[in-house]
Amino acid sequence: MMVPMASEETGTVAARTEEPRTARGTDGHDTASASPRAWMTRLLVVGIVLSALNLRPAITSLGALLEEVRDGLGMSGGVAGLLTSVPPLCFAVFGATAPRLARRFGLGAVVCAGMTAITAGLLLRPFIGGTPGFLAASALALMGIAVSNVLMPVIVKRWFPDRVGSMTGLYSMALAAGTAVAAAVAVPLAHALGGWQPGLAIWAALAGAAIVPWLPLVRKREEGAGAGAAGGASPKVPDLAAHQAPLRITRSRTAWALAVFFGLQATGAYITMGWMPQIFRDAGVPASTAGVLLAVTMVMGVPLAFVIPRVAARLPHQGPIVLTLGACGLAGYAGLYLAPASGAWAWALLLGVSNCAFPLALTMVGMRARSGPGVAQLSAFAQSTGYLLSIPGPLLVGVLYQRSGGWGVPLALMAGLMVPQMIVGVLAGRDRTVEDEAAR
Repeated sequence: MMVPMASEETGTVAARTEEPRTARGTDGHDTASASPRAWMTRLLVVGIVLSALNLRPAITSLGALLEEVRDGLGMSGGVAGLLTSVPPLCFAVFGATAPRLARRFGLGAVVCAGMTAITAGLLLRPFIGGTPGFLAASALALMGIAVSNVLMPVIVKRWFPDRVGSMTGLYSMALAAGTAVAAAVAVPLAHALGGWQPGLAIWAALAGAAIVPWLPLVRKREEGAGAGAAGGASPKVPDLAAHQAPLRITRSRTAWALAVFFGLQATGAYITMGWMPQIFRDAGVPASTAGVLLAVTMVMGVPLAFVIPRVAARLPHQGPIVLTLGACGLAGYAGLYLAPASGAWAWALLLGVSNCAFPLALTMVGMRARSGPGVAQLSAFAQSTGYLLSIPGPLLVGVLYQRSGGWGVPLALMAGLMVPQMIVGVLAGRDRTVEDEAAR
């Protein structure tokens, strides 16, 4: 059966008409083109990719070296458990501030500042001394990640309105690659560099490289905002409309559906990253193999994160993709319960496919709003609310595992959460915009 496909350009007419290529001022001169020149476009693509590579190594490199960090800092088990819940909390709290910061300072400036915060936090936290300092520096890095998380879909929508799927796919693929590589090489790097401290600090170099592409974009915005666009020599970076009234985003059912979908997929991802190796080890799988299985699950996101957004952007309704990913998750959880060791590789692959609900959610953020400011508000609302919803999941799984003495009850919880994820994902995938719903 053929599925009707819509062009990836569908729904972007309004976005393009907001940004005319050339206009004349009252003095007769051409105003600056809102479309970036070729060199700036290439620079922006480099900036997006480098930024995406830095949105997870601060978390996954720490997870791989958590035992060494605990021993080095004398960190209690309770504090270590709290540390695993800090990322979604920071994403929720700091991510909500991103649209306001972008309206005041500009998209490029805020992302550049975010990359600077990641660099400083990663460089300071291994050497600042003591658990409080480690937590504070980690929070600084996570603050930079949080605002960049929210603004990346906005940048894609503003600069590439007719390529939302492909650019979201590129960004998501880079994010998945950074996640997987940091988890895989953190321990060998620490051994090669002589300890966990340089092994964690080395990731600041990658974050520092991501600052560079954004610097000319910050300067371009300043030029456009200052001298204006009289000569047309330096196009102003498209930015959030500072004078557009904010949407009443909470009136939109689609925004709520997308926020809950984002939160449930994040819950599943954090549970998988935190507990899947332990499930395999308890089933008799060697520790080294359990780590490889987790890497396989994360690596699945690299190719699929590029493919899924492109397909999703061409469909009038993303519900079929939501249901397919959910079915893979249900099959993976059932396999972990029935035959965790004998089918380990199959379950790792299925859960890797299921975890690709993340790039799908990012794609829907860009498709469910017409304007840049609308995408900014929807991205902030969906991610902040979603990450708040995801905080209890990994902790609850740990409690159920400890109380029940096995994985039956926790796996039932994971599978149970997949059902509402599929329902709200179908609702979020409907062809409508939050601007229309908020206006009604």
